[in-house]
Amino acid sequence: MSLSSDQAARVARVLGEALPYIRRFRDKTVVVKYGGNAMVDEQLKSGFARDIVLMRLVGINPVVVHGGGPQIGQVLAKIGKESQFVDGMRVTDSETMDVVEMVLGGLVNKEIVNLITRHGGRAVGLTGKDGDLIRARKLRISRDSPELDAPEIIDIGHVGEVASVDTSVVEMLLAGGFIPVIAPIGVGEDGHSYNINADLVAGRVAEVLGAEKLILLTNTTGLLDKQGRLLTGLTAHQVDELIADGTVYGGMLPKIQCALSAVKSGVKAAHIIDGRVENAVLVELFTDEGIGTLIRG
Repeated sequence: MSLSSDQAARVARVLGEALPYIRRFRDKTVVVKYGGNAMVDEQLKSGFARDIVLMRLVGINPVVVHGGGPQIGQVLAKIGKESQFVDGMRVTDSETMDVVEMVLGGLVNKEIVNLITRHGGRAVGLTGKDGDLIRARKLRISRDSPELDAPEIIDIGHVGEVASVDTSVVEMLLAGGFIPVIAPIGVGEDGHSYNINADLVAGRVAEVLGAEKLILLTNTTGLLDKQGRLLTGLTAHQVDELIADGTVYGGMLPKIQCALSAVKSGVKAAHIIDGRVENAVLVELFTDEGIGTLIRG
């Protein structure tokens, strides 16, 4: 079926709008944190894979870092193990860590690789243990309490934070035309595996790679002001002020801090976008308006 003249004009406008962005980002690296609804809805999953493949085909170097919390919870429930959380972080004993490695490094990672491959890309799955990509250190949570002389230190097991990143293996894959897909598991000096927040891993990988952009997919429209309006085109200084005045709080705060750290460390721009929108990555990259919150250094 041929397009009507109006439809053809719309397609031409979209392609014309995308062209300068394609030129600008050619040969640049874009780190995309993949999570939320975009990982569980079949249509969104397929659309995400197509977006990543298209980015590679037009000369952009995408690097995918993924989460997988709901999938971990489902497998734990199947084996009769209850999920426990402290301050939003999963308590991860040795048995749970085995499940985390199986789900993130195996099931979820290889599903993403397969999706990208089915849409014409060449993807390679990694965890932070491959090529000494991510060194971790154990994360401990401290809580202050009026009844205690010193803060209480809570041990939540094999949960880590990023100690260092060596992107040699990622750079080798990019040079070969492959799309790296990274599960956020690191290894500590003690030789143990650690589960790390995927936003933090994506941010640090973007920093070390000197990425053009960091894109964080979420289940929200982006950063909203106190009247519920979407904020975008923000500088790092403006974001600091929004944190100070309480506009940024709760679950959005760690994502904003991750984006802020990235742009302060040399990443040109960070985007927090709604992964529930089909083709969200392409819309944010290749259109004038975009769909989420853009933060620049």
